[in-house]
Amino acid sequence: MTTHLTIDFVSDVACPWCAIGLHGLEEALRRTAGIVDAELRFQPFELNPDMGPDGESVDAHLTRKVGMSADQLAGSREMLRERAASLGFQFNQSSRSRMYNTFDAHRLLHWASTGGRQRELKRALFKANFTDDANVSDRDVLVGLAVAAGLDADAAREVLVSGRYAGEVREAEKLWISRGIQGVPGIVINGKWLISGGQPPEAFEQALRQIAAEAA
Repeated sequence: MTTHLTIDFVSDVACPWCAIGLHGLEEALRRTAGIVDAELRFQPFELNPDMGPDGESVDAHLTRKVGMSADQLAGSREMLRERAASLGFQFNQSSRSRMYNTFDAHRLLHWASTGGRQRELKRALFKANFTDDANVSDRDVLVGLAVAAGLDADAAREVLVSGRYAGEVREAEKLWISRGIQGVPGIVINGKWLISGGQPPEAFEQALRQIAAEAA
């Protein structure tokens, strides 16, 4: 018997562990096909809501925010690269990479959900940020990613220029924080179970099987 699960994936485009977590979750969903039928929804969370329009060096940001040394930063990047590669995802961030404001990306993701292309856009955003080292706050870049995800370019640009969905994104952010999400990724299943962090596929698979059995 197949159990339907609603999965809210609370994350930020600027979070590398969110990209790894999504790929791990998707692999787990492939492994549990026939057991789990999942509706995957992407919810907004901003790690750096006050990030300026020019962004900031990733290394400078992490050094300032959490006190990481140059050796620690290099080691972290290598670990991320290896974890991503094991999931078929290419992680190319380097000491030259920058972190950008992601609010427009979240507005575009909200819009994409209305057309059923949210997952495709989320994957495109992660690839742009972590594989291609693109500026995911640049509206031309965002329009191009929307097109790559199967969305209309003119409609995407209108969303970005008009400021649409700003209120909806802010309210969703407040909602998930009020529900206890303080770090990402936070994977909430059927509004009841929480899986935190960029877990490997095996951990997601075990959790999905247990939750499906209990939900059934």
